[in-house]
Amino acid sequence: MNLIAGAALTAATFLGMEFVAWFMHKYVLHGPLWFLHRSHHVRHPHRFERNDFFFLFYGGLSMLLMVYGGPEKDWRYWVGLGVAVYGTLYFFVHDVLIHRRLPFWRRTQSAYLRALNMAHKMHHKTSGRDGSQEFGLLWVSPKYFTLAARPRAAASSGRPTTTAAQEVSKSY
Repeated sequence: MNLIAGAALTAATFLGMEFVAWFMHKYVLHGPLWFLHRSHHVRHPHRFERNDFFFLFYGGLSMLLMVYGGPEKDWRYWVGLGVAVYGTLYFFVHDVLIHRRLPFWRRTQSAYLRALNMAHKMHHKTSGRDGSQEFGLLWVSPKYFTLAARPRAAASSGRPTTTAAQEVSKSY
């Protein structure tokens, strides 16, 4: 497979992973594998969660595809690379920015990333497997993007303000 076709397959896999992540999160993690995913929805004093096993699964799948497709650079290599790129982005956005599991990237000025954060916080409003919403990672519902794009209220105004996150909470 040539480089352009491989890059296109990697990009398609990366984009397709958003649907895979949404589907797996909604129907598998909040379904039969809730016993593992539950650890992500409750507060705990541990550094790691049972939910982290999913990282090992997708990382292992990506690695196997790249190893076995690597010598010929066939479709397996490029699909594995797309899964790896999605997983890397997932780690930095979900685990570092949103859940702050590592001590960097605390704040962002990006309205998109703030909207993504709001949507994820709405997902975590429920601690059970039922009643959650917003199961994807990269696609943000327009209502969150609109709220996140609003300028932040000046802290010195002396008036009580409603944050975008509070407005999102009110709408449910």
